This record gives sequence, structure tokens and C-alpha cells, in this order.
Amino acid sequence: MTGLGLEEVILAVIIGTLAAIVYSLRVLIMLERRVASMEQNIQRMTSRVLKEEKVIERMITRKRSPSRKKTTKRKKR
Repeated sequence: MTGLGLEEVILAVIIGTLAAIVYSLRVLIMLERRVASMEQNIQRMTSRVLKEEKVIERMITRKRSPSRKKTTKRKKR
């Protein structure tokens, strides 16, 4: 009984390399999906913050508006 021939060893190395490439692509796709979901969550949070900032701006401008009324100068007697 003889061991593996040179051709069989080369074929095994090629198949192993291809399997490693397929596995690494699988991991890469999983990581890409994870990053995409993180980006989506960040977008949601920033849109919520932006909405809240707009609400705060409106509140501030409403508070400032009445206090900016023109005052008339009193005449000295």
C-alpha cells in the first residue's frame, strides 16, 4: 500500500485552499451584514437626535420671540 501520490497531494492542497477562501468569504459577508446593521442603527439614532434638536430649537425661538418685543422709550419730563 503506497501513500498519496504527488497529484493527490496537490489536489488536496487546492481543495483545502478553496475551502479556506469560501469560509473567509462567508465570514466577510457576515461581518459586512453586521456593519450594515450598525450603520442603520446609527442613522436611526442621528435622525432621532435631529428631530429632538429641531423641537428644542422651536422651543427656544418661541421663548425668545415674546421677549424681543420693541419697547418704547419714555420721554423725559
